[in-house]
Amino acid sequence: MSKDIHEFIDEILKKLETIDYIRPESLPNIDLYMDQVTTFMDSQLASTKRHEDDKILTKTMINNYAKNNLLPPPVKKKYSKEHILSLLFIYYFKNILSISDIQSILNPITDKYFGNTDGMCMQDIYNEVFGLEREEIQYVLKDLAKKYKISQNTFADASEEDAEMLQRFSFICMLSFDVYIKKLIIEQIIDEFPSETLKKKK
Repeated sequence: MSKDIHEFIDEILKKLETIDYIRPESLPNIDLYMDQVTTFMDSQLASTKRHEDDKILTKTMINNYAKNNLLPPPVKKKYSKEHILSLLFIYYFKNILSISDIQSILNPITDKYFGNTDGMCMQDIYNEVFGLEREEIQYVLKDLAKKYKISQNTFADASEEDAEMLQRFSFICMLSFDVYIKKLIIEQIIDEFPSETLKKKK
């Protein structure tokens, strides 16, 4: 872990370049059967896998999302572009939030905008939210650089071998605390949702 800040940022940038969200123009313009949905998601989000044999989405997952009212039912066993968009939001949320919390966030959106042909639709929401990506990445990089620099100055009295391990641990702890705090904030926002939304969720 004993790298200078520039080397560290370069490595992060290279990693971020391989992780990309599904661009609107890449979304299928035809309805898909379940097998086609899982194949599409797996190919488009392959760079987000931690391990090569990880599954992005399975039939069981899709069925569970439908059972938990996270995903509107398919039409004649086919899934539309808006189903794909809903699955993408679920995919990103499920890494940090419970199914119940995802319901609270996503259901009001799908209830109002899924299949909407008059005014804003699911794709408009997706485009707006993920269009913030470039600016957000810059903030993330600055914050990572700051935390990394701080971690490199910890355990100054430890031996060189121990210091590298302990500094790595410090960096992980700082990142974990950041995720923990943001998760608490998200949960608090969800808990303050209008009572009608919570009743609907139950």
